Amino acid sequence: MERSWPAGLPGVRARIIAVTMAFRGASAMIKTIGVQLHTRMFRPTLGLGLGQPRGLQTVTLPDLSYDYDALEPAISAEIMHLHHQKHHQTYVANYNKALEQLEEAMNKGDTSTVVHLQSAIKFNGGGHVNHSIFWKNLKPTREGGGEPPHGALGWAIDQDFRSMEALVQKINSEGAALQGSGWVWLALDKETKKLRVETTANQDPLVTKGANFIPLLGIDVWEHAYYLQYKNVRPDYLKNIWNVINWKYASEVYENEIA
Repeated sequence: MERSWPAGLPGVRARIIAVTMAFRGASAMIKTIGVQLHTRMFRPTLGLGLGQPRGLQTVTLPDLSYDYDALEPAISAEIMHLHHQKHHQTYVANYNKALEQLEEAMNKGDTSTVVHLQSAIKFNGGGHVNHSIFWKNLKPTREGGGEPPHGALGWAIDQDFRSMEALVQKINSEGAALQGSGWVWLALDKETKKLRVETTANQDPLVTKGANFIPLLGIDVWEHAYYLQYKNVRPDYLKNIWNVINWKYASEVYENEIA
């Protein structure tokens, strides 16, 4: 029998639902990009109004389809190794740990802990979602990385940004201007059928800007993505990363979404 929602914490129920719905969308994106998920079932005992119990899905660090040195000279092997094995792995471990703590707190009816865990789930879950997309957005130059998109996506870029050069300039400008840490995205707005450039702070995934936004391309502008090689000159990193962008992957996502 479900317990009633504890009194005294206005807005808690709404915030829990918002976080749950955001990461339900993020989990769908993880499945789309082929990242392995493990489902762990538990029955929430708080009256959250979420309908039937759903499985919370723990995650694993995805393998890369290329070697750490394959993106040189645009991105060094040292950066790729640390970024993947240390930073991404930490997001995976902390997200899974937060899910375990959430299960325990919900089973105990510990509202304060449930609320406290929202930030850890959003930050670390977002870190996993974002990086899982990022690795697929990269491809060695010798394998076609950096080759501009053709077909439907190339046409859409010309329609919505006038040219590929204008799109690159806009992404680079917004990525360089982003204060602190975050991401710059090329997104498809499924409602308007238009391409958009969006930014998100910290490890917020694009789904937090709206469930209608589909990430086609995401560029990490956290310092850990470039500092060992580019120091504090983020614009140089943004300029060179286009040499290893996997436009074939972005095109496939776009074509699947508009089909």
